[in-house]
Amino acid sequence: MEELRQLEAVAVVCTKCQLAATRTQVVFGVGDPEADLMFVGEAPGMNEDRQGEPFVGAAGQLLNRLLSEIGRNREDVYIANVIKCRPPGNRDPLPDEIDCCKGYLRSQISLIDPNVLVTLGNFASKLLLRTETGITRLRGRRYPWWQGRLLIPTFHPAAALRSQQKLIPEMQKDFELIREALAVPRQRPVVIPPQPAQMDLFA
Repeated sequence: MEELRQLEAVAVVCTKCQLAATRTQVVFGVGDPEADLMFVGEAPGMNEDRQGEPFVGAAGQLLNRLLSEIGRNREDVYIANVIKCRPPGNRDPLPDEIDCCKGYLRSQISLIDPNVLVTLGNFASKLLLRTETGITRLRGRRYPWWQGRLLIPTFHPAAALRSQQKLIPEMQKDFELIREALAVPRQRPVVIPPQPAQMDLFA
C-alpha cells in the first residue's frame, strides 16, 4: 500500500522526540497492510531496535505461537507499537514520547483498517481505550471501538514470559476471543463524513 509506505518513509527519519538520539532505527510495523487483525504493543526492545521489526525476540515467538493456536500466521496480521523507537534501557515510554508518536499509529490503524485490534499490555490498552484501568482488569472482554471495530486487550507477551508462564493460559483465553471476534461481521456505522471525535481516535 503506497500510503503506508509513504507514512513509513516519514517515520524513519522522525526527530520529534528525544528517542531519535538514542535509537538504532525506527521500528515502524510489519505484516499484511490489508490485515483484518492488528496488534499494538508498547515499544521496541533491544532486538527490535537492531532488526527494525516489532516482536522478534522471545516475546515475538510467544505471539507467533498464540497466533498459530487460533489458525493464524504472523504474515496474516499487522503488528505495530505505540512508539516506534526503543526507549533507553527498555524503560517505559514517557507521556511526551507517546504524544509525539501516536499520530503514526493513528494513521496506521486508519490505513490498514483492521476489523479487530488487539492491544498488548498497559500502555497500548490505556491509550486506545482512553482509560487508567490496568490490563488485568481490562482483559477478557471485547470492546466496541472506532468505526465498528472490536478491540481486545491482553497481556504483553514479555509480561507473560516474566510471570513464569502463569499468564499464558489467560492470553490463550483472550486469543480465543480474538478468534470469535474475527468471525463476527463488522458493523460499520453510516456516518459520512466522520465526526471530529471519531477521526481523533485517541488524542
